Formats: sequence, structure tokens, C-alpha cells
Amino acid sequence: MATFFLFLFVLSHALCFSEAKVKGPVTYLWPLPAEFTSGNETLSVDPELSLVFGGKGGNSDIVRLAFDRYKAIIFKNSNGVSGLDRLRPREPSYDISKVRVVVHSESEELQLGVDESYTLFVLKKDGKAIVGEATIEANTVYGALRGLETFSQLCTFDYGSKSTQVHKAPWNIRDKPRFAYRGLLLDTSRHYLPIDVIKQVIESMSYAKLNVLHWHVIDRESFPLEVPTFPKLWEGSYSQWERYTVEDAYEIVNFAKIRGINVMAEVDVPGHATSWGAGYPALWPSSSCKEPLDVSQKFTFDVLSGILTDLRKIFPFELFHLGGDEVNTTCWEATPHVNKWLKQQNMTTKDAYQYFVLKAQEIAISKNWTPVNWEETFNTFPTKLNPKTVVHNWLGGGVCPKAVDQGFRCIFSNQGVWYLDHLDVPWEDTYNAEPLEGIHDPSKQKLVLGGEVCMWGETADPSNVQQTIWPRAAAAAERLWSRREATSGRNSNVTALPRLHYFRCLLNRRGVQAAPVSNFYARSPPTGAGSCYVQ
Repeated sequence: MATFFLFLFVLSHALCFSEAKVKGPVTYLWPLPAEFTSGNETLSVDPELSLVFGGKGGNSDIVRLAFDRYKAIIFKNSNGVSGLDRLRPREPSYDISKVRVVVHSESEELQLGVDESYTLFVLKKDGKAIVGEATIEANTVYGALRGLETFSQLCTFDYGSKSTQVHKAPWNIRDKPRFAYRGLLLDTSRHYLPIDVIKQVIESMSYAKLNVLHWHVIDRESFPLEVPTFPKLWEGSYSQWERYTVEDAYEIVNFAKIRGINVMAEVDVPGHATSWGAGYPALWPSSSCKEPLDVSQKFTFDVLSGILTDLRKIFPFELFHLGGDEVNTTCWEATPHVNKWLKQQNMTTKDAYQYFVLKAQEIAISKNWTPVNWEETFNTFPTKLNPKTVVHNWLGGGVCPKAVDQGFRCIFSNQGVWYLDHLDVPWEDTYNAEPLEGIHDPSKQKLVLGGEVCMWGETADPSNVQQTIWPRAAAAAERLWSRREATSGRNSNVTALPRLHYFRCLLNRRGVQAAPVSNFYARSPPTGAGSCYVQ
């Protein structure tokens, strides 16, 4: 019954759109909440909106800072109370003058599976309801953040009255995410992204309720990150100005945390590591054959251990990505001293690949990390991987079903639908991709942590990265947050499209350079004049 209501709600609201313009007051939420009801009233919102907190964790700085951010968003058009407003007589009362946030836990620990559920009630004063308040109740501060985002989407500016209003009230929303892991990969090796750009991406992630930034910080092209134990590593950066200090990394992690977003770093080994040898040439098998990292040298693993030791002080998230993809072992065979070592160890190059991956996992686990590896490791030696391994699918479909069948957890990132650098993938394909496809056993479905869209950086830099991420990342975000029944079926694309148009325009209003929804190539500009809401 709830699913049927959701369908009727979004379908009826979709009719507010026409090819020419948007008609009437429209309220869209993205991603769709798990359960909600709404009415037909319009409520006024006080430009002096205040925060009232309750519960053990309601007074958290995370909640206070979030309220201030969202208040600035909600009253962006009117800038809150202007000097002119102060000269006018105040309305005798506003329907909503306070946001009450009740958080039951005082813990601010942010890890995989943290409770992000919340309830949101927006009711008009009627003698029975709470007077003049919107109420958010959550078990954790991170649930409260998600509730504040939803409340901000309910608030719209009316240009006629120059006031902020909530349409379709009363609202009764009970919401929680479908998957614990809802990620976005950001590649800062192929093109350097300044920390302010990374922060902008993180901020935009919070609007779609994504909760993991997979920071692919290092690759074969550049090594921009400071590693104090091995200070020459970042000599592999493109230039002395395209680098991240330890302090930068701390700042990014802390900026993300107060928005309910974990940062999972990646150190991809043994391939994708040519840049390491710029500072330490001994890591290369030879000066003419630079990748994969030299498996025969103890120094290679000393450096890897030093990197992970330093990074553990920065990244508190329990997952750490060790890569392991696209390893071409030709260099090992072609380099005499490595080939000699292989024979001494009675190893093939495939054996050595397995040896390297497992040794890297041991180091990560010794630092109290759970290792994540790209699917090639599972495809090549599944029975040898540490049972804690999280398999990260990317090459195609059907990997997560195989992984969970063998007891591994899995992250879905099928490149055919969730690689954002594939510009010819339409939003519908991104939206309809299903992380649980082919997995029917509920106990095995639980092993799929969720998924992530991947913003590989070969053709993206600060000039176009946000346009490439959005709005297609939002399509995946709803798939990962909202109930499957509400986002699947024959008419799901029809009802989702106007909401996605609306969310794209919401991102634009908030300063995010999200591209048009329906262009054949993602991130391409509009083809002619027209409303934001139908591009």
C-alpha cells in the first residue's frame, strides 16, 4: 500500500511539469524517503528560524553546524532577515519558527552501518500538533543530518510574497537508507583537484545522501600525497603545487565527517604505481620496466607498511582500498633479478601477484583495517583472499552474486552503468542498475554493502568534474537510498525524470555545476534556450 502511495504521489506531481514551464507549487524529494505522507496545506517559514535541540546528542556541534548551513540554504534568496524586513511589521506568527532536533545517542562515531534513520514531522498549528515547529528525531547525529537535508528540500522560496514556504503539508516522513555504503570515487591522480574542489564535491554528496568518499588519491600518473615516513614519495606529483599535505588530508576527512561522510582512501598495489618510483627508484623492477612494484624486495613492503601506518593516523574509516586491479606481470618476468627471485621462491607471476595482494592485506589488517580489493583479486584467487575482504565489482555484472556465494561482502560499481567518465551512459541506465541483481537469498543480500559511482579523472579536472558527477550520481544515490519497490517497475523512469530534473536545478541553485539531465553525452551544455527543469 505504501509503495502504491509513493507511485501515485510522484506520478501526480510529475503532471505539474510541461515542456514549456513548471506550473504551480511543486515539492519533490530526492532521494525518495522510505515512507511519507503529505497533505495540501502551505505553511510559512520564519526567516528567523531557530534550532531547538533535545536528547543526549541534540546539542552536538555537528547538528548546530548543519543547522546553520541549511538555514543559509533555505533563506538564500531572502538572506534571512534583511534590513528592509526589520522595518516592516512582523507577521503575528509563522507556521514554522523552530526546528526541533532530538538525537538519542551522544556518540559521534562515524563508521560503516551507522544509523542514518530519522523521522520528520512538519505540521500546522491546530491546537493538537506541536506549535510552530518542524521536528526531526533520530538515533544519531548522522540521521539528524539526513533529516535536515530533507527539510531543506521541503522549503521553497515564493517570489510573489518573497517568503519561504512548505507546500503539501502536513508532512510525516519516516526514512532510512536501503544500503549502508553509498559511495562516490574521486580520482585525484589523473588530474589534481584542489582541496576546495574536493570540499565542494563532498558538500554536494550530502545533498543526495551519499555517505562514502572513495579517495583514489594515488595512481601511476602522480603521487600527490605527503607520506612523512617516506617523504620523497610525493616527488611523484605533477608539480610542487599539486600536492596534499597531511594537514590537507585531515581537513578533508574532518570536513566530510561533519556532513556524515566517511573517507575511504585507496593505495592501489601492485599495479598502478609507477609514480612511487619518482622518489624511490628502487621500487621499480628496473628503470625501463617500472610497474608492477618490485615484488622481490623487502623495501617495497617496508614502504607500503609506512604508507599505511601514516594514513591510519588520518583515515578512521574501517575500510581501506588496496586496489589490485589491472596487474600486468610482464615486468617481473622481464627483469632478471625479479625473475631470479620468482624461481627461487618457486613462484609463477600469477603466484607472485597473489603473494603481493595477500601481503598487502596482512599489513592493512594489522593496522585494524578491513581490506577492499578490486574484483580481479577475487576472479583470480578467490579461495586465498582473507575472509574479511570486501570485493569491489567494476568489470561487469554477475560478480557480487559470486562473491556473496563464497561469503565475501561486495560493493557494486559495474562500469557499464556506474562509471561517470563513460559519458554516453544515459541517466536511466544509471538509475535502473540494481546492486542486488541475481541475489535472491536475503542472508546473501545483506553481504552487499551497497555501491558507488566512480569519477575517474583522465578527462575531468576542476573545470568539469562537478558537471560530470551530477546529475547521474544522483540517479545512483536514489537507487542506494530508497526502497527498491518505489524506484523500480514499468513507470519508475517516468516518475523519476521530473524529480531528477528538479534535483538537478536544486543543485544549480546551491552552486553545484550539475549538467543537464537528458543530453546524450553527460556534462555537455544545453543545446538551446529553455528551462532548467526540462533539460
